[in-house]
Amino acid sequence: MTVVVDLEEFGEAFREDPHPVYAQLRARGPIHRVRLPKQDDSREMWLVVGHEQARAALADPRLAKDGGKIGLTAMDEELIGKHLLVSDPPQHTRLRSLITRAFTARRVATMRQRIQQIADELLDTMLPHGRADLIESFAYPLPITVICELLGVPEMDRGEFRQISTDVVTPADPTIKHDSFLRLSGYLDDLIEAKRSAGPGTDLLSELIRTTTEEGDRLSPDELRGMAYVLLLAGHETTVNLITNAVHTLLTHPEQLAALRADMTLLDGTVEEALRYEGPVETSTYRFAAESLEIAGVPIAKGEWVLVGLAAADRDADRFPAPDRFDIRRDARGHIAFGHGIHYCLGAPLARLEAQVALRALLERAPGLALDGPPREWLPGVLLRGVRRLPVLW
Repeated sequence: MTVVVDLEEFGEAFREDPHPVYAQLRARGPIHRVRLPKQDDSREMWLVVGHEQARAALADPRLAKDGGKIGLTAMDEELIGKHLLVSDPPQHTRLRSLITRAFTARRVATMRQRIQQIADELLDTMLPHGRADLIESFAYPLPITVICELLGVPEMDRGEFRQISTDVVTPADPTIKHDSFLRLSGYLDDLIEAKRSAGPGTDLLSELIRTTTEEGDRLSPDELRGMAYVLLLAGHETTVNLITNAVHTLLTHPEQLAALRADMTLLDGTVEEALRYEGPVETSTYRFAAESLEIAGVPIAKGEWVLVGLAAADRDADRFPAPDRFDIRRDARGHIAFGHGIHYCLGAPLARLEAQVALRALLERAPGLALDGPPREWLPGVLLRGVRRLPVLW
């Protein structure tokens, strides 16, 4: 008889720090049957916690992202449209090839100067006050400004978009999620139509509207909405947590912070170790067994749900010795904070760039940076890893 681990029973302690629970599970095996917390609908599914097994699961074509293969339609797919996170090849291949024609590494590289300018402007406003909520003053407005400028979202809309995105990804009240998706769908439709009417623009969304392959293929209206949804939400929610978690981790590991301040060539490694140690995404989005399979000898029946624990896998001692030690000199390559395989995060280069610029600017301009009390309200659910507020002073 399969034992079901009820994650809700670990209470608030699991929400604040899930790593001890994941360590207990890893000690018993790389995959477990779990019941998710109430915030995640108390659904039962398989949870992969071992690094080797998680990496393999992320690349296994038998684990589908398209719930339609087992007769399911996700809320975001129903209300927003088909997008990268709920599609498999060949549809996923087609969608990804169309977005990568416009969202190139070259485009990201050209954004460094503007990201630096935004960071400096935010610090100009924040630093004279002596203390602040890091998220409200810096970690949120930086990536939301970057992604909105990249996609061409009007500045006057960004406050409204923030509330909608919060209610979609980490709602304080799960009952508002459906209505939030409807609001977001309507907003994106209006945004896309405004760009069509305005004519050729240089922002990414305008380019996606007119991107066409040599064979004449292009994104449909529903696919454009889905692409804008993924880019806007994934393009800022995760980066907020990456910046915040990295700062919080550095401030709670003063010897590592001192080492970084003394040698800023360690910055890139610091970002990678922060991604491994306390990444912004705790678990992958759901996968579904399109056929029967085994993971680490455990039979998974066709139609069952599988969740890959990114945070759990990146603290697996079989892959990273002394995994609970934060060490900015560690070779953290091989972590799966951005996923693995064909669904590897499209925005990973931009997220890394924003984190590097943000950390350097903050540490150089606020040499006395310290926590001003504990972080407040860890995000609900098991999808994202972060807090709603991080009080700091300098």
